[in-house]
Amino acid sequence: MADMFEKPMDFKGRCVMLTGAAGNLGRAVGEAFAARGANLALVDLRRDALEKAFGAEGSTRLFAAANLLEQAEVERAARAVLARFGRIDVLVNVAGGFRMGEAVHETSDATWNFLLDLNARSLLHTARAVVPHMLAAGGGKIVNIGAYAAHKGAARMGAYVAAKSAVIRLTESMAAELREKNVNVNCVLPTIIDTPENRAAMPDADPARWVAPADLASAILFLASDAARAVHGAALPVTGLS
Repeated sequence: MADMFEKPMDFKGRCVMLTGAAGNLGRAVGEAFAARGANLALVDLRRDALEKAFGAEGSTRLFAAANLLEQAEVERAARAVLARFGRIDVLVNVAGGFRMGEAVHETSDATWNFLLDLNARSLLHTARAVVPHMLAAGGGKIVNIGAYAAHKGAARMGAYVAAKSAVIRLTESMAAELREKNVNVNCVLPTIIDTPENRAAMPDADPARWVAPADLASAILFLASDAARAVHGAALPVTGLS
């Protein structure tokens, strides 16, 4: 009976392309897929950061340095993945970022561009580079990282909320476009993720109530698996322990 439930979560022989791989969440997601047998295509801005996070490349692990804001670099990374593994079965867009901003009427173009570019434009660039290959191969899975905060506006977070709201709407739009072509597109909506950086920034908070990277990785793993084959356009809240 256990084998029947485990099989849909088996990624042996499948290729997972993961952006933002060198970060705290990226490492947790990469480790979760590796434990299930996946070939990993790990993308981040700097190769040395990937080496520090994952060690050396290997037969099941490819490093691709790319600036996700440059379409040509993302396309080059995707070509490298296809040359090594011959396929991209799963795309996980972990790359993103947070910044407290100003009041909306004081928001600078720099803050606006930083948050929209990192969270939404990067997703657009990876979609352009990867989706055509998934369609040619007959299917795939895409998981994006939104934010629970995107459910409503908040003071001094207008640009961030707008950026993560865009991730949700892009996820829904892609799901509507691709569901009949055997491509599932979904996103997760975490609250605060328990990272060393967040602990340092909020020393008086209780990190036990935050989302552990491994727990968020488990939700991503599910959405990328055959177990979620009937799930399209979901925005799954992942809000930590109660």
